[in-house]
Amino acid sequence: MRKPRDFDAELKNLEDKAKTLKDRKVRQLGELVIATGADALDIDTLTGGLLDLTNAGNAARKEGWRKRGAGFFRGGSSAPEASAGGDQ
Repeated sequence: MRKPRDFDAELKNLEDKAKTLKDRKVRQLGELVIATGADALDIDTLTGGLLDLTNAGNAARKEGWRKRGAGFFRGGSSAPEASAGGDQ
């Protein structure tokens, strides 16, 4: 005879895992802000910049940002003040 599944325990386990992943995401975002030097910006400037990034419709511009970000994580360019297509 099969052992019945404990759906409540499985649901609790999934909720715990989701909370852990969300906490990790928030922590990594904070680490990223610090690593890029963006923690030197005031909160309004940082928020405005992030909103501009999320609303950017230009695919070529986004691809430039993606490549620059990938380079940052590979240790290529860590100069946060050099703007690759960020100014209009």
